[in-house]
Amino acid sequence: MKPETLNFFDKVYEVAKLVPYGRVTSYGAIATYLGAARSARMVGYAMNGSGGKDVPAHRVVNRKGLLTGKHHFDGTNLMQQLLESEGIEIIDNQIQNLERVFWDPSKAL
Repeated sequence: MKPETLNFFDKVYEVAKLVPYGRVTSYGAIATYLGAARSARMVGYAMNGSGGKDVPAHRVVNRKGLLTGKHHFDGTNLMQQLLESEGIEIIDNQIQNLERVFWDPSKAL
């Protein structure tokens, strides 16, 4: 990967580490906060590679609250289990009451 891509990934990890316990954000919200509004997919790639970096990747979901990254977690339901352990309700791989638990870095930081 190019150095600027790695730098972007590091910025993504820093934002993801700020998502409060019991809250979630989206790939697009992180991308927008970083000034790269059309780079939600790159944020997803960063989350896929976040293993071992102490990044709460389970708190980053798609804009509709779907657990689209769940297949990158060990086990069959680890992403959902981690979110549920933080009090987030999930039905059919989708966060319920997304507007209540959504954390927008552009408004919080």
